[in-house]
Amino acid sequence: MTQRSMSRRSLLLGVTGLTGLAVAMSACGGQTATPSQLAPTPAAASAAAPAQGTPSGAAGGQQILLNGAGSTFDNPLFSKAFSEYGTLHPNVKVNYQSIGSGAGIQQLTKSTVDFGATDAPMSDQQLQDAGGSILHIPITLGAVAIAYNLPGVAEGLKFTGAVLGDIYLGKITAWNDPVIVTLNPNQKLSNTPIAVVHRSDGSGTTDIFTTYLAKVSPAWKTSVGSGTSVNWPVGIGGKGSEGVSGQVKQTPGGIGYFELAYAKGNNLTSTAIDNGTGTYVLPTSDGASACAAGSAQSLPADLRVRIAGCSGESVYPISGFSWVILRQKQTDQARGAALVNLLWWLVHDGQSYSSALSYAPLPAPVVKRDEDKLRSVTFQGKPLLTAGQ
Repeated sequence: MTQRSMSRRSLLLGVTGLTGLAVAMSACGGQTATPSQLAPTPAAASAAAPAQGTPSGAAGGQQILLNGAGSTFDNPLFSKAFSEYGTLHPNVKVNYQSIGSGAGIQQLTKSTVDFGATDAPMSDQQLQDAGGSILHIPITLGAVAIAYNLPGVAEGLKFTGAVLGDIYLGKITAWNDPVIVTLNPNQKLSNTPIAVVHRSDGSGTTDIFTTYLAKVSPAWKTSVGSGTSVNWPVGIGGKGSEGVSGQVKQTPGGIGYFELAYAKGNNLTSTAIDNGTGTYVLPTSDGASACAAGSAQSLPADLRVRIAGCSGESVYPISGFSWVILRQKQTDQARGAALVNLLWWLVHDGQSYSSALSYAPLPAPVVKRDEDKLRSVTFQGKPLLTAGQ
């Protein structure tokens, strides 16, 4: 294992235990370091010479606390990036709770946090419930791995979307089912029962996964459908990506879905999925980038778009964007300015941490659209952004 892989694995093993915990970013001495603060900075990053996206922080050194909650998909990236931002701007701290996209949307709706994070765009009804004027800022992009626990079976077990759908429908129950054996003639598959694991909480990762299944499996579409929460026909639930990956890791025969960072961090093997061309591909950040390439050029005005179910030679089809959601009209000038400048940094300099953590950097057209959205955030009608001006 290379030094870079060992560093990334050490970081992610620490990150997977962060569900429900606040990740504080601060450079103040005497504090207990988070796992991400103990990890080495990726080679691509350069804290000594911030690029054009670096904001000036809160005016006059005022101490600012920002509260966020939501996506577990984002948590490995947020943990590292927020820690690095705190080193650059010790007057700004972020408490981020990795509690799932559904909970993040709920907390923003109730105005108990400054920002939410979600891997599923808010519905029209959710936007109405939140009072409108909610912005979606694509913040990262990644692949959802379908990982399994089969000792002695190498990574890359081949699945079509239809087979994966039948497993989650409870129609395929053993690893040596003839359909799986036919796709994988060179693998030694036993009659170990398949232990299906899914999310128990409202989840944007579930939305990505079920959106994919609904596109490739007619049986899944008609009997279950897609969304952040669905009525699972079979399986056991885990809370957050941390919970699902943990269940798969400790359950022989287990299979589950979570952001690629969690598969790598837990040393789990991933399936290779048919990408619609007869080619079976493992989850990669490059595959997620290829999946997003078409949509990046024609995003809707509100930036709410689902890309799971894409097809093409180089794409990984179970991929998706993740968004930070915030109110366009801020009610606290200092916190609003700190938030919008933090997000500007995150979609610019902060993207340098993506690849080392198995995320895909945002495509340039998406970053440009993010810039426009961030410039529109106001306090009493006046723009709050100072970075990049």
